[in-house]
Amino acid sequence: MSEPLGLNTTLSHYRIVSKIGAGGMGEVYLAQDTKLDRKVALKILRADVAANQDRMRRFVQEAKAAATLNHPNIAHMYEIGESEGTNFIAMEFVDGVTLREKIHRERTELRKLLRYLQHAAEGLAKAHAAGIVHRDLKPENIFITNEGRAKILDFGLAKFTRPEADSSGNEPTQQVATDAGTVMGTVGYMSPEQVRGKPADARSDIFAFGAILYEMLSGKRAFHGDSTADTMSAILKEDPPDLAETNRNVSPALERIVRHCLEKNPSERFQSARDVAFNLEALSDISNTSRGGVRAMPEETPSVRRWLLPVLAGLLVLASWAGIYRFAHRGIVAANPTFHEVTFRNGTIWDARFAPDGQTIIYGAAWEGRPRGSVR
Repeated sequence: MSEPLGLNTTLSHYRIVSKIGAGGMGEVYLAQDTKLDRKVALKILRADVAANQDRMRRFVQEAKAAATLNHPNIAHMYEIGESEGTNFIAMEFVDGVTLREKIHRERTELRKLLRYLQHAAEGLAKAHAAGIVHRDLKPENIFITNEGRAKILDFGLAKFTRPEADSSGNEPTQQVATDAGTVMGTVGYMSPEQVRGKPADARSDIFAFGAILYEMLSGKRAFHGDSTADTMSAILKEDPPDLAETNRNVSPALERIVRHCLEKNPSERFQSARDVAFNLEALSDISNTSRGGVRAMPEETPSVRRWLLPVLAGLLVLASWAGIYRFAHRGIVAANPTFHEVTFRNGTIWDARFAPDGQTIIYGAAWEGRPRGSVR
């Protein structure tokens, strides 16, 4: 690794302001673009990366593809350059904090975290549509701006990173030699096919996305062992604990999204990030949210339940007659009611009430032996 760059050092037309991070590729600096008068994140490539012509050629190809992405949830790549023997990448500077900080330090409420991940899924969908796979999606590579928007960093860069010394499985992006090939990514968020050294496609990013979503809901890694080998074995052979064991308030719908992302077989996962974003957006309308998910409706005692349902039924009958009377006096023929089955699950419905919008009914139910929860 070359010596750290000092304050006010100039590379091409970029003036170094401060060091802001380091990773497998090299060090990252906040710099000022003196031509366009804007802040940029300047990544200085490691000398061994820049010296390998084949790796640099492939890296430039990836970077050119990533530079074509124009999406509000993807940090834009501005330029690849070289100055006095130092190779660098200039990228959009994102002023904010990582998703990991939002999850573990700030303990942001679930409603906002789901919105951030919906943003990230939309950014992934844009990249995948352009044939670009991130390969190293993790909470550190999703930044949350001060305005509350998620941006994915380092598209097209993770493929060329190198191993770190840490063997716990928590280390930054790494390569691990295997019989099948070379494993690329951060161990705790790799897909099974990445662990086996097989090519990563869009579904590998979806697996990593599921691991992030699981961690967001439970506060724990989906796959974690005492060593890199243990973590990789867990990814291949084990399913993470049920979210109900770590957080009782996670809604069944949200848990199904997580499980669908984390299928071992790529063909059984969500096949597009756009589908993931759509499902998260559908959940964003749920009003009874908390840090852990959808709040269950309060338990009713058997005696209360016995009189509550007849009263509710009576009120519904009265409301129906009132509606018929109103339409009859307005000269409008009331249409026959229609009914639509909204679920094919087996269970028991206990109680219900209208939401404040007057259109939505919230009911408590126990589905297929699970504890009671509220469903819209």
